[in-house]
Amino acid sequence: MDFTRRTLLAAAGAAGLANAQAPSDRKVRIGVVGGGFGADFQWHLQPDCVVEAVCDIRPDRLERLSKVYRCANRYRSFAEFLKHPKLDAVAVFTPAPMHVWMAVEAMKTGKHVISAVPAGLSEAELVRLLETVKSTGLRYMMAETSFYRPQIVTCREMAARNEFGSILYSEAEYHHEGLIPLMRDDRGFPTWRYGFPPMWYPTHCLGMVVPVTGERMAEVQAIGWGDGHEILATNEYANPFWNTTAFFRTSRGHCSRVAVFWHVAAGGTERAQFLGDRASYFMERPDGQPNMIARIVKDGKTVLDENGYPQGDVKIEPFRQPNHWERLPEPLRVASGHGGSHTFLTHEFIRAIVEDRHPAVNVWEAIAYTLPGIVAHQSALKGGELLKIKNYGRA
Repeated sequence: MDFTRRTLLAAAGAAGLANAQAPSDRKVRIGVVGGGFGADFQWHLQPDCVVEAVCDIRPDRLERLSKVYRCANRYRSFAEFLKHPKLDAVAVFTPAPMHVWMAVEAMKTGKHVISAVPAGLSEAELVRLLETVKSTGLRYMMAETSFYRPQIVTCREMAARNEFGSILYSEAEYHHEGLIPLMRDDRGFPTWRYGFPPMWYPTHCLGMVVPVTGERMAEVQAIGWGDGHEILATNEYANPFWNTTAFFRTSRGHCSRVAVFWHVAAGGTERAQFLGDRASYFMERPDGQPNMIARIVKDGKTVLDENGYPQGDVKIEPFRQPNHWERLPEPLRVASGHGGSHTFLTHEFIRAIVEDRHPAVNVWEAIAYTLPGIVAHQSALKGGELLKIKNYGRA
């Protein structure tokens, strides 16, 4: 079930990595629910898209959605929102525990869906999402920002061209100190983030590793750390960990380390690195190290001996990372969140509907980026027990 190099190349082309396409005659009419993070995308700038309706239970956030997307069709009720007569698709940017329910409800009414991460909070939820996609024939996309970070676009293309050789080891880190204030609302009541297990939010890491290596995560051992803080003792998830580190064995027998930390004095980061037997890529670090590429080269070129092994010395140089904006329509060539990924996510979802194909981060990929973290949390709760991870395949 792993990617071959030819499959990686095909996937790169289908994932919005080619130069921008001409606009379609068809307009996708999208509705956006969730006026916090949901107002940070560019649906109103995508040439094939019209924002038809917006929804939020909070008046201030509903006003924000309406203003950002210049949309007068406002709803406080999600059920009434879904009855809007002209919706083709729904963007779900609500709290994580609501993602699967809202996505399934929207697809049951005939709408394509993009949702914020994570795709779901349990394997049962992910299976329900998958079965709904299969039974309805509609398009689902998880809005995983790491997939379209410019460094990961570069690394996916390097992998497709076999520049890494074999990727022997990969790792990714998501450090997010400062979440405690977000764990309570303005009244002091717990929000959905209150004590949320770090490995239930693995996609900012696995959304970098999995699409570059082309491998699935097969087994995991994980170690969690907590200090008995009140939040860890009283949350509804029965989660005792601030931080969790997972060690995965991939489907080709390689090693991948993923660390999701809510409490650490290390500087906020979403980064990865890939170590190959011909080349390696190191993403920039919060301590100031720039993006770096290491290659085994001879006279400036990769030279292989008679056994196919690279010859030469390891050369490590800073890499001037492009933003890849030439792959987007002109109106979307603007700065956006999470390393410039939001415009790419916006464009890919709409183009997938227009072109009648599965988007790059479809439901099968969403499961591959989400489920390993759910199993990793189970491993951490069991003191690092080795657990297997089911492979749900590919589109």
